[in-house]
Amino acid sequence: MREVRIGANEAGQRLDKFLKKYLREAGSGFLYKMLRKKNITRNGRRAEGSEILAEGDVVKFFLAEETLERFRGQEMPGSTGTYRSGYEPAVLYEDANILLVDKPTGMLTQKASPGDYSLNEWLLDYLTGPGKVSKEELRAFRPSVCNRLDRNTSGLVICGKSLAGSRKMSELLREHGLRKYYRALAAGEMAEDGIVESWLTKDRKTNRVRITASDPDRPDAARIRTGYRVLDTAGGCCYLEVELFTGKTHQIRAQMAALGHPLLGDGKYGDEGVNDRLRREGVRSQMLHAFRLEFPPLSGAFRELSGRCFTAPEPEDFGRVKRLLGMRSV
Repeated sequence: MREVRIGANEAGQRLDKFLKKYLREAGSGFLYKMLRKKNITRNGRRAEGSEILAEGDVVKFFLAEETLERFRGQEMPGSTGTYRSGYEPAVLYEDANILLVDKPTGMLTQKASPGDYSLNEWLLDYLTGPGKVSKEELRAFRPSVCNRLDRNTSGLVICGKSLAGSRKMSELLREHGLRKYYRALAAGEMAEDGIVESWLTKDRKTNRVRITASDPDRPDAARIRTGYRVLDTAGGCCYLEVELFTGKTHQIRAQMAALGHPLLGDGKYGDEGVNDRLRREGVRSQMLHAFRLEFPPLSGAFRELSGRCFTAPEPEDFGRVKRLLGMRSV
């Protein structure tokens, strides 16, 4: 017999979901059969699997140890992928539930192929290295990023350390409870601030999006809203602060290009002539940085974040390009 006491990272989920993670090689039919036969119990009672686990609950497995180990599968490592030095994000804030990091340009948020070392892999190594999260705990809950940035966009990313943290941050992102501001350098001189609403559709084959002013009457079309404030103009370019009211793939990059002000260095939506000039100066990515994150009033386990504002300093390339254009720093 094996006994598992439910902790904070396992609580709040259905029993059958927990069992599938704990015995990840077991089929659903086997698990439900063991529940019916009381070979798996919750708090000493028969369970159906739909029960929501609470912290302190005890799940007992009346199964042979060799059976349990067989269905547990191989030990899950802290991360997978090949580490690349020079891509370490800076930790800006950490508590029991979340981590705020400054992702460098060139680092994937989530890996695209098996050998990639993304921010997710870095997070697992960061947490398991100092012993903050055991590999045993990773079987029931796997910390991960809550919001995504393009590989060549730098700046603030929220990481969920606990189940409660991941759920709360996902809720805030889904319900637009967080205010997200970016810094950008774009071609052309803009005279006024503004807010623009458009429609965005994605071509999955080319991984590009298209912006239209009116509803294209497609089921995959999404309404987007983007605000921008002009911080400076010089050298035929503008320095912007962009507020993302909605968060869709390539939203800022495609929206600014649709307005006639593509981001400097953007190889997908940008101006090739401008980009060639920047490449000669050593710039290899779009000038877009997730700069500031503002939290709403929060309580309970998240009261330390209530009303707080976090910023990630602009990367070195930003300062270099602004100096090249004769812009001031803000």
